[in-house]
Amino acid sequence: MTSRRYPGAVLESRRIHILSDSTGETAERAVRSAMMQFPRAGARIELHTRVRTKEALRPVLESAASEGALVVFTFVSPELREYMHASSRELRIETLDLIGSLIGKLAVYLDCEPANTPSVGLTEDYFRRIEAVEFAVKSDDGKEPRNFKKADVVLCGVSRTSKTPLSTLLAQRGLKVANQLIVRGVPLPHELEDTLPERVVGLTIDVDHLVEIRKARLKQLGMPSDASYGVRELVLQELDYAHSLFRAHPKWHVIDVTGKAIEETASVILEVLKENAGLGKVASD
Repeated sequence: MTSRRYPGAVLESRRIHILSDSTGETAERAVRSAMMQFPRAGARIELHTRVRTKEALRPVLESAASEGALVVFTFVSPELREYMHASSRELRIETLDLIGSLIGKLAVYLDCEPANTPSVGLTEDYFRRIEAVEFAVKSDDGKEPRNFKKADVVLCGVSRTSKTPLSTLLAQRGLKVANQLIVRGVPLPHELEDTLPERVVGLTIDVDHLVEIRKARLKQLGMPSDASYGVRELVLQELDYAHSLFRAHPKWHVIDVTGKAIEETASVILEVLKENAGLGKVASD
């Protein structure tokens, strides 16, 4: 079983656990699409993939119970679904079965027994997405500047402008994404200067919103709220420096992420790539 956390811009107290006996991609997309209808709400989403035994499932459920979390699941195994429903009653967890009722309806309509086996379509698209996710991990925070030339898009911004979650989300759609942290007074790597400017996206944000996000992060880490990381004057200086870099590269596309869900920003980036014909392979939903 593997787990991945996708924090939003601000630390949220509400949790949603997504469990799947396969990749969980369908369930995650459904939850994220539904969450876009609640722009003022927020939740920390945690994805648990390839959950195929009761032993693997139980600790997640106990954690969800202690957090008061919502659990969304897609299990094709009748035994796991049955265990899930029984455990949710025992632990008093709010749950949503995304696939069980659909399988039941199809079985009746088609007059056919379901295979009840989790599967992953090992298509060319699947392997492209896996490769893109690995690329994003290796290219996070400018760890591999030489990858900039290979990337479909390079994201640049100061700390906490959603570079990493955006990279992950776009990678799941098959895009090779690299991102570069902008630090005040530190020149950008020369590899970025050699990258096609149409592939570079600058991320900016309102200073007060960024201060709020950083103070929440400091609190999460158990650090004092008056640390320089969250001081408004210093944060403003960081943003001013980032804006000076953006002005120096007029062909970069700059996006203000203030108040935007990462899905909204990702949609803007996909549109930018579509407009720049031939720059990157944009995956469809």
